[in-house]
Amino acid sequence: MNKLSTEASIPAHHDPRGGFRNPWRSSEQHGFGSFLKWMVTRRNRPPAGNAPRLAPTTTAIDGPDDHRLSITWIGHSTFLIRAGGLSVLTDPIWSERASPVAFAGPRRHTAPGVPFDELPQIDAVFMSHDHYDHLDDTTIRRLITRFPRTKWITTLGVGAFFRERGATDVTELDWWQDAGFDGISAVCTPAQHFSGRYPWNRNATLWCGWTIGLGAYRVFFAGDTALHPEFADIARRSGPLNVAILPIGAYDPRWFMKAVHMNPEDAVAAYSGIAGVPGNDECVFIPSHWGTFRLTDEPLDEPPRRLNRAWTEAALPKDYLHVLSPGETRRQG
Repeated sequence: MNKLSTEASIPAHHDPRGGFRNPWRSSEQHGFGSFLKWMVTRRNRPPAGNAPRLAPTTTAIDGPDDHRLSITWIGHSTFLIRAGGLSVLTDPIWSERASPVAFAGPRRHTAPGVPFDELPQIDAVFMSHDHYDHLDDTTIRRLITRFPRTKWITTLGVGAFFRERGATDVTELDWWQDAGFDGISAVCTPAQHFSGRYPWNRNATLWCGWTIGLGAYRVFFAGDTALHPEFADIARRSGPLNVAILPIGAYDPRWFMKAVHMNPEDAVAAYSGIAGVPGNDECVFIPSHWGTFRLTDEPLDEPPRRLNRAWTEAALPKDYLHVLSPGETRRQG
């Protein structure tokens, strides 16, 4: 991690006391007292609702045309993205729980859309941050064992996690830094969130989104984020974008989650910021971060219903919204 000599020269998202922070006024987060308040009041939360149904998985691994972009939703924020003979994963988790232990914590309500053993060769894995529903120890170890030459692309401070587990090709980037990897390009983009796997290392590592380039295609994977002012700038600086993968779940109660998670209406606003930038007007929206783990109070099946309603109310092109089922593949080009 870079340590600059004076506070004035430190980027706004670097905390001069160490670690990282969100640089926007909308990013003020609640403390432990608010968390306890949520734990007490959530006893009245609505039923879990229905998890999304699995789609057939064969299309995900049947060797798509090398000249087409292929995006398969595995579940939560895990996507298999393929083009030009290359395959990458985002925030992979195949475990039954998003937790440091196997016997407790949020459990998976939908099986992974592609079984782990049916994955193709993975050329790179993009990691947005270190929370348990995104950075899963068991899955990471399985991937490193099966694909020892895979490139791991992550944020400042997270690289040690992969090296300690045997990864040999690890790249850490700061916001707006970019890199290239044998046909794969990466731009680390701002996100409004937080990090920490334990109470004592909160915000010690960075969080982000990614613009992923595969051949002629660019996919924006927003990671885990609240609504912030940078989405249009991301499209300007790292576009034109073919697809935007934006989170739509884990948003209730709103008073507690607004600073760290978008709701469907926020996601539509973020997409509108992207699509409003010249050259990005044909960008497709694929939602993430819903229907797999129930992390907050809204029912599992509520986010896509609200997303469709917000999309219609915003008068956005119907053909540009693609809500995938686990295992379903969207092809483009």
